[in-house]
Amino acid sequence: MAKLLEGKPLAETIKEGIKQEIATLKNKPVLASVMVGENAGAESYTKSQKKAAEALGIEYNLEKLPGDTQESALIEFIKKLNADKATNGIIIQMPLPQGIDYKKISAFIAPEKDVEGMHPANIGKIIFGKAKILPCTAAAVMELLSASGADLYGKEVVVVGHSEIVGKPLALLLLEKFATVTVCHIGTSKAGKLEEHVRKAEILIVAVGKAGLIKGDWVKDGAIVIDVGINRVAEKIVGDVEFEPAEKKAAQITPVPGGVGPLTVTMLMRNLVEAAKLQQA
Repeated sequence: MAKLLEGKPLAETIKEGIKQEIATLKNKPVLASVMVGENAGAESYTKSQKKAAEALGIEYNLEKLPGDTQESALIEFIKKLNADKATNGIIIQMPLPQGIDYKKISAFIAPEKDVEGMHPANIGKIIFGKAKILPCTAAAVMELLSASGADLYGKEVVVVGHSEIVGKPLALLLLEKFATVTVCHIGTSKAGKLEEHVRKAEILIVAVGKAGLIKGDWVKDGAIVIDVGINRVAEKIVGDVEFEPAEKKAAQITPVPGGVGPLTVTMLMRNLVEAAKLQQA
């Protein structure tokens, strides 16, 4: 039976380090959270962000803009936050109204204030191993792998999912650790080769958002499984990997919920502190 790789205890340890970092700063870090329009999911997320921020001694400013805000007006608002020396980090809450392109918007955030780590300049730094601010979910996965005690050097790592926020940056971070990385996606699945790749994985990371995509018996004996997926099935939250059969084969596995999730907001706050350090240097 696999050991559970739980995110909450790890998040608490990292938070203590964040508090110590904040104590060395000249000023309390300030995070600006920009929400356009009304959305129940975004409202809930901002509340959890605010709670996490305040517990660490971070000032959290929720900036609400009307639902009919145009893309050009949002860009101008971001430029004002970029110029505001009191604001150390900026996050754009999703979803954005129709007609506003997140990728375009995120590129207008100053790289040193991009606490989601999605600005092209910050993504580019990952390639050179120079990134201080990392995409939050990818960073959370790397923290869990570190906590697992796994030596990534030369390991067969399979990443299922190639999104900009998880799969792609994660592949780069793993390459930096000299892992042998295979990235699978819809093309792999359509070619009928997904199972073949998964069975080889000494470390399996799945971030697709499709319940039960990875069958438990595909998991290699003794593998480490990181399940990033969050799916609601019949009032229950499940991951992308069939948990019960996978748990019997893996050496370590993240629960869903309770694995990657508790770490993502913590990574956001750590990014903010890194941003504040860069600006106060």
